[in-house]
Amino acid sequence: MQPLTGVVKNYAWGSTSAIPALLHRRDDGRPQAEYWLGAHAAGPATMRGLGRTDAPQTLDTWLRLYPEALGEASRARFGDRLPFLLKVLAADKPLSLQAHPQAADAAAGFDRENAAGVPLDAPERNFKDPWPKPELLVALTPFEALSGFRDPKHTLALFEALDVRDTVISPVVGPLRHRDDPQAALAEVFLDTLASGDIRGEAVTEVVAACARHLEDPGALGDFARMAVLLDEHYPGDASLLAALMLNHVRLDPGQALHNTPGTLHAYISGVGVEIMANSDNVLRGGLTPKHIDPSALAACVDFEAKDAPVVHPLLEDDGILSYPTPDPQFALWRLDTRPGHPVPLPGAGRPRILLVVEGTADAHDPVDDLTLTQGQACFIGADESPVLTGSALAFLAASGV
Repeated sequence: MQPLTGVVKNYAWGSTSAIPALLHRRDDGRPQAEYWLGAHAAGPATMRGLGRTDAPQTLDTWLRLYPEALGEASRARFGDRLPFLLKVLAADKPLSLQAHPQAADAAAGFDRENAAGVPLDAPERNFKDPWPKPELLVALTPFEALSGFRDPKHTLALFEALDVRDTVISPVVGPLRHRDDPQAALAEVFLDTLASGDIRGEAVTEVVAACARHLEDPGALGDFARMAVLLDEHYPGDASLLAALMLNHVRLDPGQALHNTPGTLHAYISGVGVEIMANSDNVLRGGLTPKHIDPSALAACVDFEAKDAPVVHPLLEDDGILSYPTPDPQFALWRLDTRPGHPVPLPGAGRPRILLVVEGTADAHDPVDDLTLTQGQACFIGADESPVLTGSALAFLAASGV
């Protein structure tokens, strides 16, 4: 076991206070959007070498020297790399509308852009690596998000309830009325909102104006109206707002999670959470952003099947251990609630793990070492270590899925 110091990422949508409060650091006034704990090349955590050396070094560098810490199963599946990235995410403003590719799409896109000579750091680059990127976010505070397409009949009913002029709204949502194939209808409307044109700009203006008249409405229409106005405040006149309004509006209570599989169009809106994802940098944006958008690449990856929002409720595995089940081989995540006199053996034996304490103080014990972690502190646990956690704390344990 060895303490880890993560990397703060400053993005414009981040909170100025949430991550500094967690880490007991001074608020410097800048938005701090994410706190990374992992071996991602764009922000590897720093460690001291798991007792083999006192020299500080990054986790990715150390794992190249001692890949056995990853465990046999993870190495067989993912090679000598940590397959997951653990984050704290703090959003004060809506993030971009985005999706992540499936494994086959990621590998093909990465090879295609390499062959075309597109630099990895080019703003128009879509695929930064050959890996898929599923992700799971557990709410630490009330958290809002958009995720996956709702039933197109329900979406059509919400747009029609606004009483926007039919000559303005029909060219946009018409396929939801007339196409028999729901997936094809959603795909057509979505791609339409990414195209430029006066009719889409006029539709956004009228939809937002109509929504402003329904802000106090109860139920689904009021939620729909308030989301439209909120998004327009941050991205005024952006036609992709119409696409965002076709997604499920998700509200998470603390402890609940949202699982975005590759291909799921989504956008985080506000709140603080612990997020675990595959160790990938592939993001295909679909709007609500000034960054590069490639409609054809995005459409090839997005799942247009209407589904309920993928909310995950934790399962009780043992006293003080709750898991968040997903089918993703890259990662697993547990919530650990420790209390005095009730030691908790850490799950995930034989796999690389990262432990993060978000409340209280936890003591990790194994036959070789003892380590005390307070709020905001984290450590790396090698595959060959089997610590037990005591103390009074709320912590999250991330591991490879295999």
